Amino acid sequence: MSSSTLTTPTPKLSGRTRLERLLRPKSIAVFGGSQAAAVVKQCLKMGFAGDIWPVHPTKDEVEGIRTFRSVAELPAAPDAAFVGVNRFLTIEVIAQLAARGAGGAICFASGFLEAGNDDADGERLQAELVAAASTMPVIGPNCYGLINYADGALLWPDQHGGQRLASGTRGVAIITQSSNIACNLTMQKRGLPVAFLMTAGNQAQTGLSEMALGLIEDERVSCLGLHIEGFDTIDGFERLAARARELNKPIVAMKVGRSEQARKATISHTASLAGSDAASDAFLKRLGIARVDTIPSLLETLKLLHALGPLPGFTLSSMSCSGGEASVMADSAEGRRLRFPTLEPNHYARIKSTLGAFVAVANPLDYHTFIWNDEPAMTATFTAMASGGFDLNMLVLDFPRNDRCSDADWWPTVRAFEAALKANGACGAVVASMSENLTEDHAADLFARGIVPLQGIAEAMDAAEAAAAIGEAWRKPSTSPLWGGRAEGAGGGNLAITNTPTTALRADMPGRAAGLARPSEPHMGEGGTLDEAAAKTLLRDAGLAVPTGQRAASVAEAMAAAEALGYPVALKALGVAHKSELGAVRLNLKNAEDVGEAAAALLSLGSGLYVEKMVSGGVAELIVGVTSDPLFGPVMTIGTGGVLVELMKDSATLLLPASRGEVEAALKGLKMYPLLDGYRGRARADVGAAVDAVMGIAAFVSDHADRIEELDINPLIVCAEGQGAWIADALLVTA
Repeated sequence: MSSSTLTTPTPKLSGRTRLERLLRPKSIAVFGGSQAAAVVKQCLKMGFAGDIWPVHPTKDEVEGIRTFRSVAELPAAPDAAFVGVNRFLTIEVIAQLAARGAGGAICFASGFLEAGNDDADGERLQAELVAAASTMPVIGPNCYGLINYADGALLWPDQHGGQRLASGTRGVAIITQSSNIACNLTMQKRGLPVAFLMTAGNQAQTGLSEMALGLIEDERVSCLGLHIEGFDTIDGFERLAARARELNKPIVAMKVGRSEQARKATISHTASLAGSDAASDAFLKRLGIARVDTIPSLLETLKLLHALGPLPGFTLSSMSCSGGEASVMADSAEGRRLRFPTLEPNHYARIKSTLGAFVAVANPLDYHTFIWNDEPAMTATFTAMASGGFDLNMLVLDFPRNDRCSDADWWPTVRAFEAALKANGACGAVVASMSENLTEDHAADLFARGIVPLQGIAEAMDAAEAAAAIGEAWRKPSTSPLWGGRAEGAGGGNLAITNTPTTALRADMPGRAAGLARPSEPHMGEGGTLDEAAAKTLLRDAGLAVPTGQRAASVAEAMAAAEALGYPVALKALGVAHKSELGAVRLNLKNAEDVGEAAAALLSLGSGLYVEKMVSGGVAELIVGVTSDPLFGPVMTIGTGGVLVELMKDSATLLLPASRGEVEAALKGLKMYPLLDGYRGRARADVGAAVDAVMGIAAFVSDHADRIEELDINPLIVCAEGQGAWIADALLVTA
């Protein structure tokens, strides 16, 4: 039975996906009691033009629509089904729908894998659910479902605050792994036009990345917002990012899991892997997916991306009629990549000519109240300011509350800003310092004028930075797939090298081979932590720059080794993880007497001694670490090294494979990089050799990815130009 006589144009799709019928259904079957009745009610309320087929064992009608007793009685295979029955019956219904050829189903019931150890049946039932579905797409279980505002198709068992997308317009698509967050998102009063809202639930069969791929193919979707608790598959997100880039549909994500509590909640809530936060951050950055930390920032970023797409850069202008607001805007960009450039002399003069003598011209600009409500004067000033070629021009404007006040005097300011943007072909946003001071009606009006309505200064900055980061990523070539890209922590094997150093390692450095030797079978033993001597032997054999050293089992052997190596030397106790803290390392020993005394003191601290040629001429120390992440594979950390590594917290994270350019960019992003670059007249470090070393370490890890759990090189001593970069300490943990 048809629920309505309305007709809806068939949406144009960029590409076909297996979720097409489920996401854009022409017929919907619903199963269950009150939740199923709510689905029918919401479809009718939204004007769904397709068929609605309630299935119920005893009721004759639901919301005035005739019911059917079983899947077999349905007039045809439904495009989409909402299954709102208990978890045991859910499996039976899913099997029947799959056999009938349905297009897909939403599984509302909980009590599957997300129940964890508290429910012995959960894991078994989820496996049975996936088996019952066969090739039919299933969303969930443990999820609310889908709202298609573009077609009025709601597989949604509750009220919502959204509205039907106007014909011929576009809106954003949002996917969240929390049904309650999804409910809250529908209630937003920020004027964000939404085309689709979807919940992912447990992702038992269909992952978040596949859902997202299905949504972005719709021409009515402008951009995509994701709330991510755990990634489903790495290659799925790589495909999603690549396709989004092809379609020019940017993605912003709110990825939770920065705190240990959030990671634990993620595991219990979605039964998916959160991944380490630093690795997650690096992964999203690699894909060109912007990351924000709060729900308001997610919504504001979507508004900016919906209206303007990615920004070409990080430069901003700001205008307000208050010095206080100008100061707040300036402070809000502090610590970000965003910047308010100083005005060039000619640009300064153009602005100054439009304002009175008492106005100090700057960026951010306080244009004072002298020209307030003088539309021609404001147009002249705004046009002059927007002529500076900024990537985004911001006008700070809080509207008065419309229940007690009038906003009539605010519209000349809006019209002046609109004219200024059009005159310069510039991008602009109105920023309300408080979200309540820009209503949905105001937002709709601004969108219609081509102006982005942004609510909250911090959120506006988050949005601008995110949009600029996407633009920056899209201007670069696409990255290659991860070595460790896999789903749900599947193990990796020996992996091929895809990035090698572009500068040959110099053979004239002691302990450094002319090229990267690639031993096919390193002697890593049966698993565990290798001592420094064993780890360095493997690294040296791989062609990395390691100072020459020898083991010693006694004071006499240590003294003999020092004589053979030549002074000065370093002496270390083997088998000690944190040598500096335990006093297990002595440096710059210049004669036999020094070595003898040091050896006698250190011999009892570990499993033996290691004598090593001292590295001289060090300019700076780095830490280069690699861990095996269960989701992302090898994850590399580069940062300020030495004994203060934990205190400094100055590091960058890269997923492997990483290009030489990515390694160079990571180094330049460190707070300590000026030390490498000749800070205040100091010697400039051999940055090229440091990059060579990092690339060589990455290659070593690649060759033995199935054996390495952790590799920690601290410090990597970077010497002056032409003197190389040396691995002074190494910890290697094997699988």
